[in-house]
Amino acid sequence: MGTRYSHFSAEERGVIMVMKQQGHSGRAIARVLGRAGSSVTRELARNGHEPPSDTPKRGRPRRGYDAVRAGQRAKKLRCVPRRLRKLAHPVLWMQVKARLMRYWSPRQISRGLREQFPDRPEWHVSHETLYTAIYAIPRGPIRRELTRLLKQHRAERRSRRKGVERRGRMLDIQSIRSRPSEAEERLVPGHWEGDFLVGAGNASAIGVLVDRKTLFTVLARMRGCTAADALEGFSRVLRRLPASGRKTLTYDQGKEMALHRVLSERNDLSIYFADPHSPWQRGVCENTNGLLRQYFPKGTDLSRYTQRQLDRIAYEFNTRPRASLGYQYPAVLFMHEVGRHDMAEKVRQEIYHSFDALRG
Repeated sequence: MGTRYSHFSAEERGVIMVMKQQGHSGRAIARVLGRAGSSVTRELARNGHEPPSDTPKRGRPRRGYDAVRAGQRAKKLRCVPRRLRKLAHPVLWMQVKARLMRYWSPRQISRGLREQFPDRPEWHVSHETLYTAIYAIPRGPIRRELTRLLKQHRAERRSRRKGVERRGRMLDIQSIRSRPSEAEERLVPGHWEGDFLVGAGNASAIGVLVDRKTLFTVLARMRGCTAADALEGFSRVLRRLPASGRKTLTYDQGKEMALHRVLSERNDLSIYFADPHSPWQRGVCENTNGLLRQYFPKGTDLSRYTQRQLDRIAYEFNTRPRASLGYQYPAVLFMHEVGRHDMAEKVRQEIYHSFDALRG
């Protein structure tokens, strides 16, 4: 059973009025009524600061909350009918469907209707209205037909992106705009991008580190998805890297990096953070994550992998030629760049020998 909501009763409005006159806060009133604090504050906002209608909007004297007036207003609003749905008009729906059949997007349809019928405001519908109408159609052939005409062909609509996260915002972070030019221009190795590759149900994860210049990739086993897990997992693999290959790390503002200062001090590298909702600022890692899904498909329980297994997968991944590197091998290129030429040659020979058994 879902949560049931109810309007304020006359008695509750009376309590709100008396306690507000006594100077109590909205939260205090909510505790007495057993209501959510937001419900009381909205009730006060709707009714407690409503100036007389015969005075100018600006500079009006504010009235206090009045229980009788609030009850009368609520009763009046219950009688106000809802607006009719615009797309219930059959001719308008035919216009919309005809454009969908020509692969117009909902945004294009919305703008096109406004331009073609400027004198018919009842036909001016937003793209959100169009999306809602399409996905409100019951499952069946009609809905499948219409969703196939949309660009993404999704059977279900994804939830809209949330706004900026305001809870637990990390403090004392360095912006990506402060990153040194050698990291920005990918001039030398040792400047990394990092991320979590998340498993089934967001319950498991693998840490991913990618060198911006050579695309050399390191995978870190995580015990969980917390900041402490990220600190332990990333520190373990970063310590294995040579000092010359450990300069900076660029990450998003995920909560798993809450201990970024400790990570920076332990591993002697500077950490920079991309802007919220800006994955293109870490495009190297985003592209790598997509390639790694060949090894770790979505819905996989990533907690079952040991660090040794991840090292083996990372080695196989790093010994694949990459087009963006002129078909060089990331592992070989990274070893050359950090001055380990003998190791680079050893890796190259191992790559060649691994295919010797396939010769006819």
